Amino acid sequence: MKPTQLANVLIRILGLSVLIHSIPGIISALANFGRAGMVGGVEAYSLSSILMAVVGFLLISNSRTVTERLFKNEPE
Repeated sequence: MKPTQLANVLIRILGLSVLIHSIPGIISALANFGRAGMVGGVEAYSLSSILMAVVGFLLISNSRTVTERLFKNEPE
């Protein structure tokens, strides 16, 4: 397997891991969505979890672009 292919796979695995780790925070945000008196820490945790999910999705969908930028000066 070429280094660029391996990097592409590892970046996708990293994105999947970040996406999976954001699931409990998103579930917590949905569970606390109806409460009127949300605590600031819960809001920050929910927002960071949603941001983590977006970053994970972007890593998965743009793994080739990230790999190309990492290896742009490397010969094949």
